[in-house]
Amino acid sequence: MRAFKTIIAAAAIAAAGTSVATLADDHAEPTKGEAKLAKMLEGRVAGEPESCIPTFPRVRLTVIDGTALVYKRGNTLWVNIPSNAKYIDDRDTLVTRNTNTRLCKTDIVRTVDSRSGHPRGTINLTDFIPYRKAD
Repeated sequence: MRAFKTIIAAAAIAAAGTSVATLADDHAEPTKGEAKLAKMLEGRVAGEPESCIPTFPRVRLTVIDGTALVYKRGNTLWVNIPSNAKYIDDRDTLVTRNTNTRLCKTDIVRTVDSRSGHPRGTINLTDFIPYRKAD
């Protein structure tokens, strides 16, 4: 997971115009979730990380087990790789309590078992990285 976070960070740095000479020395095979995220991001370029994203009028969420939360708004994919991403489960319901039309890295995201309704934990969001289609 650490190598994949490095690749995401390197993509963001490259998008900002900085050259990246090397990536992490960890060449482990990507997990199923990391491979799914990489496929979603094919042909897209990372933008500057944002601490909040708009959720109105409509945002579609894709939960990638153990890897990331991907919010789609228009043609932009906003990727959030939580600090405790290993606890993300696409069978859980994500519950946020925000009072405005934005989701921020400081918001608390609780996970609830979708079958039993029992709380399972929380997810610690990080910055949202926007990915847009390359020209």
